[in-house]
Amino acid sequence: MRTYLECIPCFVRQALDAARLATSDLAVHERVLRETLRWASEMSFDQSPPSMGQRIHRLLREVSENPDPYRDAKRQANEVAMGWLPNLRERIGAAPDPLAAAMRVAIAGNIIDLGCRTEVSEEEIRAAITRAFADPLAPEAVADFREALRSASRILYLADNAGEIVLDRLLVEQLPLERVTLAVRGGPVINDATRADADLVGLTSLVKVVDNGSDAPGTILEDCSPAFRELFERADLLIAKGQGNYETLSEAGRNIYFLLQAKCPVIARDIGCTVGKAVLRHARGAVG
Repeated sequence: MRTYLECIPCFVRQALDAARLATSDLAVHERVLRETLRWASEMSFDQSPPSMGQRIHRLLREVSENPDPYRDAKRQANEVAMGWLPNLRERIGAAPDPLAAAMRVAIAGNIIDLGCRTEVSEEEIRAAITRAFADPLAPEAVADFREALRSASRILYLADNAGEIVLDRLLVEQLPLERVTLAVRGGPVINDATRADADLVGLTSLVKVVDNGSDAPGTILEDCSPAFRELFERADLLIAKGQGNYETLSEAGRNIYFLLQAKCPVIARDIGCTVGKAVLRHARGAVG
């Protein structure tokens, strides 16, 4: 997906929010903001939004000397979501269609995105999960996904954010585990999940976990490691969580199912849905 003019204010807001989170040094805030404005004035709009996000957060980590400004926020999100696991697992197991229920819960977890918003409260996450159980996905969309799972021999699950990755675990538990590899970011960026998060929430004991070798808040294939790109090319089914993965892979031309919440007007317009919609979309077109 390309960058749109409406993305520019979001870059500026995200840069300032992140700078204030990383340090109280006003000089750092000013430098990050000025550089972001300069880059935005010069960038190609053919790039995906996460390309600019990567650039902003690399600069921030360098000048603030803070290697992971969102570390505490990620830890808190993981701990809160882990506390919900037993109850959610029980509710999913009791649902008429556990796979569909787990998909809805995993999509609800995509609200935990500190790139789109400065903060997300525990109450908002709970409300999103409650809506997930009340608002089912289109039956034909779930059936399409289920058939893709049945026929796939190599499944690559692209995770998105910390906290959200706890709810991803509930969906992963419904998949054929021996055929699943889960991928996380190769380094800290915003509140995106890394290997440390996957390990903390127990995913490394369920499936093979790899990192993609990149610190972009999405999956920019040319920036990923050769090992990850090989896994990506060999996979016959890809499950991509979140807006960043949609922005970077919506034109990849592969058998990809995108699971996300459309949290901004630009994404909603590109997909063809309303803001706040829980989305299950195949790369060949919307399925529900």
